[in-house]
Amino acid sequence: MAHVNAQPVTVSAGAATLQGDLDLPSGAKGVILFAHGSGSGRFSPRNRFVAQTLQQRGLATLLLDLLEVDPESVEATVLLVDSFQQAGRLEDAIELAHCSA
Repeated sequence: MAHVNAQPVTVSAGAATLQGDLDLPSGAKGVILFAHGSGSGRFSPRNRFVAQTLQQRGLATLLLDLLEVDPESVEATVLLVDSFQQAGRLEDAIELAHCSA
């Protein structure tokens, strides 16, 4: 198996700063972007397993959470969901992945 360079990344997406994990196997053939909008996130064991399987096949992976926890909320689990906002964040993440490949 090729060596995988794992690094945390931040994506500037408008006013938001999104957190992600970029894993680059040496000689990567491409990048697969996991954009998590609701439900599971980048720390999900299932998502990490799929990403690791892709890395073993020579593909880089970027696991990115598009949602933020609302800092004004008393409830830490309240998420801000806006489809257009998420689409813009996804565009910024694709740009980061393109520049990293």
